[in-house]
Amino acid sequence: MLQNDLFLRALNGESVERPPVWMMRQAGRYLPEFRALRDKYDFFTRCRTPELASEITIQPIDIVGPDAAILFSDILVVPQAMNIEVEMKPGVGPWLPNPIRSAKDVEQVIVPDIHEELGYVLDAIKMTKERLNNRVPLIGFAGSPWTILCYAVQGQGSKSFDMAKGFCFSQPEAAHALLQKITDTTIAYLKEKVKAGVNAVQVFDSWGGMLSPTDYQEFSWKYINQIVEALAPLTKVIVFGKGCWFALNEMSKSKAAALGVDWTCSAQNARYLTGGNITLQGNFDPSRLLSPIPEIKKMVTQMINDFGKDKYVVNLGHGILPNIPVAHAKAFIDAVKEYKAK
Repeated sequence: MLQNDLFLRALNGESVERPPVWMMRQAGRYLPEFRALRDKYDFFTRCRTPELASEITIQPIDIVGPDAAILFSDILVVPQAMNIEVEMKPGVGPWLPNPIRSAKDVEQVIVPDIHEELGYVLDAIKMTKERLNNRVPLIGFAGSPWTILCYAVQGQGSKSFDMAKGFCFSQPEAAHALLQKITDTTIAYLKEKVKAGVNAVQVFDSWGGMLSPTDYQEFSWKYINQIVEALAPLTKVIVFGKGCWFALNEMSKSKAAALGVDWTCSAQNARYLTGGNITLQGNFDPSRLLSPIPEIKKMVTQMINDFGKDKYVVNLGHGILPNIPVAHAKAFIDAVKEYKAK
């Protein structure tokens, strides 16, 4: 039995004494303990070594105390498993030396055996569950098919993902074939994560906001929804689309347990667009954690009042930045724990 099941109760839509809190990228670069490991081991070594992934996952639980852990990994382990080479270049970030640009390239992409190619992630989950010892739930995650396609086609991060969009618009058949392969792999991957012991999963659509509402339906949401449909009978699914406020109404009709909201969408608008009957997560601007601590605490209280304490998970509107002082991250978490409903 979980000692702290607040997060799962909020995803169930139950009434809670206060909302739960966790932070996207909470296992990461703002923690000195994480940086010490980063200096010793390269990025994918950390992802592929269950002992390291597990240690990194648990660091924030011990240091800042959120109500849920999220497994340390990366969305790009999925394309790696699909026969797409991915490197992490210092100063550049994700780097794919052979981007996908044609139908022939798409044919080379495989739907892998999850145990064979991503077994290290499943081992990390089991190890983390053991080390967490039922203190808090564990979240597993994957990137949305569209977001994975962005990297696979563009070959690196981008402000516009113009090549990825161009590929979809000029070669839609090849694009849909690739999106479907990513979707099938992601469904299999997340199902195995659930079997390995995660308590909920989140789909990150980091680049969904690059698409128009019409293109979003065609190239992103319909694939995310396949994932939601496949996973909802097995676990709670959170969908987070950065810049995708325009799709919140459509998303709220799905079987997702919760929807993430970024800082460009107010609590009032998010509740209005989703009809007020689905759990929402977010939407604190990560840069706001650079504010003075009393200001952070005041803003967190205001944010909870705006969303309401029920059907709400406190989080940032995107991942925590590397330059955030640990004391400020802790103040964010503590403000939620100290919250008293009016």
